[in-house]
Amino acid sequence: MAQVPPTPVDHDRRRLVTALFMPAVAVATLWIVLAFDEVYRLDLARFGILPHALIGLRGIVFGPLIHGGVDHLFNNSVPLLVLGWFTVYFHPKASGRLVLASWLVTGLWVWVMGRESYHIGASGIVYALAGFNFFSGLFRRRMALMAVSLIVVFLYGSMWWGALPLQPEVSWESHLAGGIVGSIMAWYYRKVPPAHVPPPRPEEPDDGGDQELPDSDPGDEQVPAPLPPAPDAGPWYDPGRTSGTWR
Repeated sequence: MAQVPPTPVDHDRRRLVTALFMPAVAVATLWIVLAFDEVYRLDLARFGILPHALIGLRGIVFGPLIHGGVDHLFNNSVPLLVLGWFTVYFHPKASGRLVLASWLVTGLWVWVMGRESYHIGASGIVYALAGFNFFSGLFRRRMALMAVSLIVVFLYGSMWWGALPLQPEVSWESHLAGGIVGSIMAWYYRKVPPAHVPPPRPEEPDDGGDQELPDSDPGDEQVPAPLPPAPDAGPWYDPGRTSGTWR
């Protein structure tokens, strides 16, 4: 029996599953790090970003991997999965560079501008993913990406309050920096065609005069008889009108 070739729907389902793989691996890694920290009492928060201190520079690398507890990591895990899924599926070329830029640039920003306390957690990356997906829909004007923008607003619109200095225990500096990095990356990649999104259809001009008419014998042509004038038409008749540790 001949094997049935996969349909476009099968390919799309496979891409959806594949796009979820890397965000799932990243989130699983964060939970493993937290489990080791909790079980062995490693006090990994000391490896976070400590602004203005030379030793605090190591937090730029390790800070996003460290979380203050189950609640802290859970609050980052769901948006990392959802927003990471959107990013890898629609923007596979930009996803890796976006995460790297948000990881390093946000960390450096916090080290230079942040308050003197340990800053830990992957929330800066979450804000970068949110800003990137939101502004990509606005900059590129594709229906699928604009739908993603609406989903981001609906699910995570309230989190932008975290980018303001309203709660002293929250690292609003990393949130703000992540959002800025994400929006800048969305502008930078605005002309790169997103994956799995059909291009907009060009408008077809109305070329009615270019249509070919069927051949006919001149001898068979019949001249229509003139129509009688409309009754009471008068002079206006015209028949031709017709979108502590901050995290």
